[in-house]
Amino acid sequence: MIAMATDLAIPEVFSVGSFISCKTCTNKDVEGEVMAFDQSNRVLIIKSETRAKLNNIQIINLDFVSDIKVKKENTTPVPQPPSLNVQRLNDRKEKQIRAKSRLVEALKAGVSPEGQRLFAAIKKTIEEVTWQGEKIIVMEKVCISSPYTPQTVRPLNQHTSEKKAIEHVRKIVEKHIQDRDEAKLGGPKGN
Repeated sequence: MIAMATDLAIPEVFSVGSFISCKTCTNKDVEGEVMAFDQSNRVLIIKSETRAKLNNIQIINLDFVSDIKVKKENTTPVPQPPSLNVQRLNDRKEKQIRAKSRLVEALKAGVSPEGQRLFAAIKKTIEEVTWQGEKIIVMEKVCISSPYTPQTVRPLNQHTSEKKAIEHVRKIVEKHIQDRDEAKLGGPKGN
């Protein structure tokens, strides 16, 4: 059995900005920069870089780690954290609340499971997807109605022509239907 943190000599304090590594109780190796440390609750928050300009923030309960090491101690004063754009955070929160509300309304309106699956498939490719009753609205330009086939892909506003957007969405719908049919048959056509 892995020796957990209660059996190890863990430093009393982790300096913000230090780099640490440890092994979780699930044998996952974790390393990153210390963002915060709560000594009373034995909780460590670390930041690991993933992709350009994105970070993975992890909250680690020190009671469930082993082999914790300080790879590089921070000796410089910790800079003030950047100020938060509260308005931007509130806008993001409100946008998410509206999106979830529309999803709930769509489910209440009786959207079929197939419509829900198509919505999820489109959302993987295009961020701007919402519900309007039972209709799927894409990029505020394209509307997909039940039964959610390529033939039901139409411009949202009948007065404007969005040929490129419509064709793009129609191809996503066709691909979704093809993938669904292949899954029903047990694999790609021709196998």
